[in-house]
Amino acid sequence: MTQTYQLFIDGQWRPASDGATLPATNPYDQSVHAYIAVATADDVDAAVGAARRAYDTVWSRTTPGERAKLLNKVADLLDADADRMALLETTDNGKVIRETHNQMGYAARIFRYYSGWADKMHGDVVPLDQKDTLEMTMRVPYGVIGAITAWNSPIAILTNTLPAALAAGNCVILKPSEHASTTTLEIARMVEKAGFPAGVVSVVTGEAETGRALTSHPGVDKISFTGSPGVGRAIASAAGANLKPLTMELGGKSPNIVFDDADFDRALIGALAGIFGATGQTCIAGSRLLVQRGIYDRMVEGLAARAKQIRMGDPRLPETEMGTAANEPQFNRILSFVDAAKGDGARLITGGGRAL
Repeated sequence: MTQTYQLFIDGQWRPASDGATLPATNPYDQSVHAYIAVATADDVDAAVGAARRAYDTVWSRTTPGERAKLLNKVADLLDADADRMALLETTDNGKVIRETHNQMGYAARIFRYYSGWADKMHGDVVPLDQKDTLEMTMRVPYGVIGAITAWNSPIAILTNTLPAALAAGNCVILKPSEHASTTTLEIARMVEKAGFPAGVVSVVTGEAETGRALTSHPGVDKISFTGSPGVGRAIASAAGANLKPLTMELGGKSPNIVFDDADFDRALIGALAGIFGATGQTCIAGSRLLVQRGIYDRMVEGLAARAKQIRMGDPRLPETEMGTAANEPQFNRILSFVDAAKGDGARLITGGGRAL
């Protein structure tokens, strides 16, 4: 049965104010496995208002020890449900099950890690030249944080943001990618089950308009964004208009560098993993390979031979080594890069088209 996910705002599950939804599509077989509510600007405003009330009346008065206990409860729930969560994320974005399962364990560990920081963030007493003057610095939460996450590793990216912000005493409004929202909504269920006060964590799903409503909202005190440089520029502009602090992790062109004197076999495996791991869809993918001339031809031949051996298929099967592109726009974008490279004179060694 296809599930319909609602928005999670102020501790309640509710449909979008205009009733709109979008399909969650399995990129491997194009089947629709869920429907996701599309938050309007009014829904985002409700989430921001709930977060502000929660911060002012409850969360800012919650002790570090109490925050730590709640974070540990989420970690326990995530560990207990890792198999189902991994399968759901693989179904949502096409990443192989062996990787998504490991990332659920990673996510639980990060929740526990930041639970340990909840009571260790404190200020300092600063010595001054004035003998009868004492200066103290204090660390205080921002308040309400809007966190926009990406489709390639939704839970891993979420846990690089959410538990840290909560441990520090902030309230968080999550906006996952419209291409991979379901596991973030399942994390909201765990937050609810763990006993977090209403409004401390909200999830507003949707497309670009939802993101714009969140990043431009004057009631949001800080923005965290993981995604493309193009979207990052737009978010930076919106944040700057309100003098809003901003943290961004944007896609790059990370190079692997191999010299003549390298352990060739190890370098070959490392380069292969860097380029093809997670179908190349990671923020730190080794998307460029700089090889010294003396071993260039050998490296090209070795990579081509190993690439042909990669077992592709249904990412939900444990024997699959590389899954599909995470969504159709990404798939078409990859093919356009191949065509552009060939047009610029690049030599296609293997692959370069639809595999299955």
